[in-house]
This record gives sequence, structure tokens and C-alpha cells, in this order.
Amino acid sequence: MSTESQSGDDLEDRVTSFLRRNFPQIQMHGGSASITNIDRESGEVDIQLSGACSGCGISPMTIQAIKARMTKEIPEIETVNADTGMEGGHSGGMSPSFPGETSDDESETDEGPQAPF
Repeated sequence: MSTESQSGDDLEDRVTSFLRRNFPQIQMHGGSASITNIDRESGEVDIQLSGACSGCGISPMTIQAIKARMTKEIPEIETVNADTGMEGGHSGGMSPSFPGETSDDESETDEGPQAPF
């Protein structure tokens, strides 16, 4: 096994350990964090949060914390890309809608549920 491969495996192990150690609430709340890619040359890591993280209101804060802490704790990591699949535009995630909110299609308006009185 080459030195490059061994250091690469070590980096992946350290990222995995970092996530388990610093963010146990992800798994405790029914979510999961997986490494989808590590680019050792650029120091970039891609992480996918899934399960209960998709649609969780605090997942954006969790992502910010992961990004801030990981780059400080693991010197080889310079950039962290984390996604729950809920960001609009590139991931095909859903975006919230609110009663009375207008959209591109003005013909349909959602007034929300009607009061029973």
C-alpha cells in the first residue's frame, strides 16, 4: 500500500471521527452524515446530510458548524461542502410555501386552511 493511499485513508478516518465526535446529535435525531468525496489535492470534502436532516429546520446551522469546526480541527481540509438536498436550485430540494404567498403561477393562490367558524 502506498503512502498516498495510507494518508488518504487516514484523512477519511479523521473526517468520519470528527463528525461522530462533534455532531452526535445528527445520528441521535435520526439523521446521518456521509462523506461523498474528498479531494486531497485541493483540501475539499463533500458531505451529505440525510435522513432526518433533510427538512430539519436547524440543518443549516449544523452545516455552518461543521464547516467552521472541520477546517480548524483538520488542517488538510480547506473547504467543506455540505448538503441536505433541501437547498433550492441545484439539488432538486423542496422550498417552503406559505398561505397567501404568490408564486410564478398567479392563477393558483393558496389561502391556507379555512377557519372552522
